[in-house]
Amino acid sequence: MIVVIIAGGSGSRLWPLSTPNYPKHLLKVNGDKFSLLQNTYKRARLLSDDVYVISEASHIKYVKEQLNDLGEDNFIVEPGRRGTANCILLALSYIADRHPDNNEQSIAFMHADHYIRDTLGFVGIFRLADKLAIEHQRMLLVGVEPDHPATGFGYIEKGEAVDDQAFVNEVKSFKEKPDYNTARRYVSSGTYLWNGGYFVAPMNVFLKTISEHAPELLKNYEILNQAKGNEDVYLDLKPEAIDYALIEKVPNLLVISAAFDWIDLGSYADLAKTIGGDEQGNYLNGEKIKISDVTNSYITNQEDKPVVVIGLDNVVVANTPKGLLISRKDLSQKVGDISKDF
Repeated sequence: MIVVIIAGGSGSRLWPLSTPNYPKHLLKVNGDKFSLLQNTYKRARLLSDDVYVISEASHIKYVKEQLNDLGEDNFIVEPGRRGTANCILLALSYIADRHPDNNEQSIAFMHADHYIRDTLGFVGIFRLADKLAIEHQRMLLVGVEPDHPATGFGYIEKGEAVDDQAFVNEVKSFKEKPDYNTARRYVSSGTYLWNGGYFVAPMNVFLKTISEHAPELLKNYEILNQAKGNEDVYLDLKPEAIDYALIEKVPNLLVISAAFDWIDLGSYADLAKTIGGDEQGNYLNGEKIKISDVTNSYITNQEDKPVVVIGLDNVVVANTPKGLLISRKDLSQKVGDISKDF
């Protein structure tokens, strides 16, 4: 198996802790010794010796600093953000050059910014996904069992079982981010998974699938093959998401249910849930923080100036050199939209 770690992102959802030049996969969370990217890399190395990281030029230096034992040739640099579809095409083109005789070996794409504790469960599922993708010669997604009616994720509807023991199903349909009542219905039905953005397939299956269902992507792939190292060619590509450009057009996808814990860290509410808190539900990080009558709040201070919070519940205060955020914790998913102005 070849593993590609997608280390992109705009850094907007956890602003100001993360920024476009320092996205959230570079952050350490929950008092961890390693960043999200470093932990993803550690999991990937348990799956393969052939690990590649694709990242955007604005923060590639930080990615290389954090993964300083990875060879220079294992970094793939996007000249600019052009969506996950073109990111994946660039990676496929690069791997085709590096592994010309391994057309039938699986390639697993995974994201650098997911918080996962169950390393053994993660590795086991991807090893199984590798085996099944080769055996069935089909693209295989890894979906996440939902534990609450989230409205911020897309959903995968499971179809007929392919292998009951392996928890593998046909993909029946994809659902956009639902409203709360629809999400409750999805979760209670037991037939829906969160779309975690993971997929596995051999190179020949990727290219066959793109050729049959996304001819525009195939054209882009061929353009990238012919223009090695020409940054302008990549920047001329129209930004596209892989879900819309390819995945949702493919009629014979398989999905396997993840047997590991998974948090996307899409907001400060997710971050606070991951980290936990004291008896009052508070998490404080940094120096010169004073609180009184504060509950269920996330407060971090990276500046020398004191931060004082009094009489509040359910708030986020993030004071950094890049900016100051004050928000209700349950509305922190709005941070991504507002922070894009900075």
